[in-house]
Amino acid sequence: MDLIIRLLSDLGHDIRPWLDDISTAIVACSLVVFGGDFNRFLRRHLSHYNFIIRTIVFIFVNAFGYGFLIINLSPWVYRELLNLPNYLSVCIISIFFIFIGCWAQRNKHI
Repeated sequence: MDLIIRLLSDLGHDIRPWLDDISTAIVACSLVVFGGDFNRFLRRHLSHYNFIIRTIVFIFVNAFGYGFLIINLSPWVYRELLNLPNYLSVCIISIFFIFIGCWAQRNKHI
């Protein structure tokens, strides 16, 4: 068990310089996978509104909303990953991407 923790800790130490990029990837992947569901929800609730209103909401949500989330959530995820021990950050990152991949497969995104 100590060997596994040491290997994970070494790997966590090696990926630490890229945690900023990894946190951006985590937020972006989440938005890609869950954004379709959110857009479907918006489409269903805005279907009875005028075309112009639907288009404006679409632009604000997709351009500004998702951009705002990426810009503001990525630093938060980065700080949270920095606070984790190296071996745990590798496990959390791996589990997250496996979860996102399974979710995307289940919902026919891939």
